[in-house]
Amino acid sequence: MRPWRFVLWFGTVSLLADFVYEGARSVTGPLLASLGATALVVGVVTGAGEAAALGLRLVSGPLADRTRRFWGLAIAGYALTVVSVPLLGATGTLWVACALVIAERVGKAVRSPAKDTMLSHATAATGRGRGFAVHEAMDQIGALVGPLIVAGMLALTGGDYGPALGVLAVPGLAVLGLLFWLRARVPDPEAYEREATAADPPEMRGGRLPRAFWTYAAFTAATTTGLATFGVLSFHLVERQLLSAAWVPVLYAAAMAVDAVAALATGWLYDRHGARVLIALPVLTAGVVTLGFTDTVAVAVAGSLVWGAAMGIQESTLRAVVADLVPSGRRATAYGLFAGVVGVASLAGGALVGGLYGYSIPVLITVVVTVQALAVVLLAALRTAAPRR
Repeated sequence: MRPWRFVLWFGTVSLLADFVYEGARSVTGPLLASLGATALVVGVVTGAGEAAALGLRLVSGPLADRTRRFWGLAIAGYALTVVSVPLLGATGTLWVACALVIAERVGKAVRSPAKDTMLSHATAATGRGRGFAVHEAMDQIGALVGPLIVAGMLALTGGDYGPALGVLAVPGLAVLGLLFWLRARVPDPEAYEREATAADPPEMRGGRLPRAFWTYAAFTAATTTGLATFGVLSFHLVERQLLSAAWVPVLYAAAMAVDAVAALATGWLYDRHGARVLIALPVLTAGVVTLGFTDTVAVAVAGSLVWGAAMGIQESTLRAVVADLVPSGRRATAYGLFAGVVGVASLAGGALVGGLYGYSIPVLITVVVTVQALAVVLLAALRTAAPRR
């Protein structure tokens, strides 16, 4: 199978998987509430799920590098996700539902380093920026369609979560079928990189991660720390009566469309000009708070769309750069550590933006712009560590 076909088929797997788990995540809160959960329980369970999705990659990444069982870990992780979601709709017990919500996120932690590593091998031949960007764009299609299908099923069934989540078993089965087919066609994705770049031989698979990776991780931490969440942005829009709650999902969908376009654009630019294109990320991150927390509807909405563009870069081009900085034998470990950095920075950023929003928006903007200036310095320190392709 040619490298681009592999990227597109793996993108289809991610599209269908996002169809499943984003569909479920769109109703996790009200589903748990219908089983008797309080707001505290919902917050703890969803928070624990996100912590598991990022933190456990610190284990699954080194495990993938040590065992080289990338397909096995990817399939196991996807299977855990696509099985958990239909069961979530079938259960009538709160503690079981809570366990399934967390299990779905654990599945993402198990598969992600292995999946990203296999994609990195294929994108060595296609262009890493473009390959990861196309994958992210396909991912977002599933993230849009899944919640809409669940919403439609809830409307048809009068709010019955069983059929709404049960229908997601269909794309879930397709995910597993495609994965087994892809493994049979491409049992060794690393061959793409060996052929394209004369990748490092097995004896170079040990050792420490390059210093440039840690500089890059620090840059990513700085940009992520200043990036406001959509939750805070939408809170501002509704609280200030700039937008009704019914329009928030529409704005989110528009932001996801911008996400896909930004991923494709920056991926193409990265392949031509290297890591310097990442200067856009701190600029966009500063723009999110500068625009998003105004009291003018059009400007605040524009801030949310800028957030979508920042997320598109974060979910695609940032991952592509990791592959260029780290030898293939240590790449899954690097992706696991990178996810841990992003997780800690996301938590810090959520607390920073949420706390300062209630204190003073001008102070919030000043702090975020300052942090992004630091990010620019760190990007300059990286220099040519991520090679121009």
